[in-house]
Amino acid sequence: MSEDDKLTRRDFITAGTFLSIAGTSLAPIPAQAVVAPPAVSVSHGPTDFNTFSRYKPSFGGPPGNPNYLGKLVPGLRASGQPPVAVIAPDTTKLPFKMVNGWKEFHLTAMAVKQEFLPGRFMNIWGYNGSCPGPMIEAYQGDKVRVVVKNELPEPTSMHWHGFELAVGMDGVPDLIQAPILPGQSYVYEFNLHQTGTMFYHSHVAMQEAMGMCGFFIIHPRIAFDPPVDRDFALCYQNYLIPPNSDIADSTQMDWNWHVINGRSGPYSTPMVVKHGERVRVRLMNFSPMQHHPIHFHGHTFWLTGTEAGRIPHEAWTPRNNTLVGVAMAQDFEFVANNPGDWIFHCHMVHHMMNHMVRQAGPRIRPGYNLQEYQFNSDIVPEPIDALGTKQFTTPGYPQNMLGMMGGADMSPDATAKIINKRETRGMREGWQMGVHGLMTVLRVLPEPYYSQVMHSDAPVQPGSIFNEICRMTREV
Repeated sequence: MSEDDKLTRRDFITAGTFLSIAGTSLAPIPAQAVVAPPAVSVSHGPTDFNTFSRYKPSFGGPPGNPNYLGKLVPGLRASGQPPVAVIAPDTTKLPFKMVNGWKEFHLTAMAVKQEFLPGRFMNIWGYNGSCPGPMIEAYQGDKVRVVVKNELPEPTSMHWHGFELAVGMDGVPDLIQAPILPGQSYVYEFNLHQTGTMFYHSHVAMQEAMGMCGFFIIHPRIAFDPPVDRDFALCYQNYLIPPNSDIADSTQMDWNWHVINGRSGPYSTPMVVKHGERVRVRLMNFSPMQHHPIHFHGHTFWLTGTEAGRIPHEAWTPRNNTLVGVAMAQDFEFVANNPGDWIFHCHMVHHMMNHMVRQAGPRIRPGYNLQEYQFNSDIVPEPIDALGTKQFTTPGYPQNMLGMMGGADMSPDATAKIINKRETRGMREGWQMGVHGLMTVLRVLPEPYYSQVMHSDAPVQPGSIFNEICRMTREV
C-alpha cells in the first residue's frame, strides 16, 4: 500500500463526526433533520495514473497492466481459501441434508404471494413460498439430489440451466421425462463438475413467465484468484399486473412491475461492503422477454463470468453498464474504492419505475394524495381539465410520472418498513424517493461506518453517514 493510500485510509478512520455506539438495541431511526457537517476539502496529493489504489478512484494503467482499473487486484482475503458464501438479498438459502454421500435438497413448486412493495402482495408462482425460489449453493465435485414436489394445479418440470448432466435429468417435459403431475414428486440427481452462476427453473413456458426460478451457485473448492471479499446474487424479473389487480398475467407481452430478488425498489435491500474490498455481483435475468442494461455508478467493473462459468481473465471486459439478456447470467467484479451510496439499476427507462401504466387518473390530479381517498370513494376529488393546466402548455408533459416516484404514495408504516432496515442506516434522508423499479443500492462504507451500520445496535441519524462521507471525499 502506498503512502497516499495510507493517508487516504487514515482520513476516513479519523473522521470527526462519529456516531454514538452506546446503545444495546436497534431502535427505529429518528426522523429528525440532518445537519450537514462543516465542509472539508481533502487533497489526495499528486496523481499517479500508473498505480491503482483500493481506497480511491484510480487508473492503474496502461491497459496491459494487471492492475489496470483494478482488474486483477485481489481482495483483502488471502489466496488459497474456500470461496465466501453468496448473499442474495431478500431471499433465502435452501438447506440440505447428507444422504449416503448425496447433498439432498427439497423444492416445492407452488403459487406464492410475493411482497413487491410494503403491503403490496402479488400472486405469482415460485418455490418454497417465494419467488425467486431459495438459492442453492454447492461445490464442484458434489453429488446433488433435488426432490421436486408439485403443488401447482397443473403439471410442471425442472430444468437446470447451464448444467452439463445426463440427458434424463435435464427436465424438459415429454421430450425426456413425464411431466410432474399435481401432488407428485420427481427426483433429480447429478454430479457437479462445473463452477459458476447457474439457475433452476420450470421448463413450462407460461410458468416461466409467472416467475418460477432460483439461483444454483456452484463454487470451486478453492476461490479463484483474485479472491473476492463479498459475493452477491441479484435476480431481475418483470410481470404484467394490471391496475387494481394483484395477479400476474403471463399471456401478455408487456410488463409493468419490476423486481430484484422479488422486491421492487426502494424495498430492495441495499448491498453493503467495506471500503477497499473486492466485490463480485452475479446478475441473473429471468424476465420473460425484457433485456436489462445494468448500470453501476461510481465504479468500473470487469465481466468475469456468464451462466456457462468463469471467463479467462485475458477475455475480461471493463464496463460500467452491461446488457444481460433473457435467461442469461453475468458475473462482474470490482474493487470498492469509491465510498458512498451508489445506485445500481437497469437503464431501461420504464424499468426504473413501479407499476408503469398509462398516465391517467389520480396521477394528473395535483395536490392530492392517493392514500387519502383510495379506500373511500366519497372523498374522491372532482376531475380536472388536465389539458388546461399550465404544465400542459409544454409539449410532452407530464414526464415526471406524478405519483410513481418510489415511496411517494407509501404510507408512513410502509416507508418505515423500508428505511428502518439495518442496511439503510445513515443514508441520506429521503433516499427512498430516488430508488424505484429495477433499482437497488450498493453502499461502500469505510470503517467505522461499516460497523456502525452492520454491527452496532445504536440509533443512527438519517443522513449522518452519507454526509460525513461526502465531506471526507470532497476533492480540491
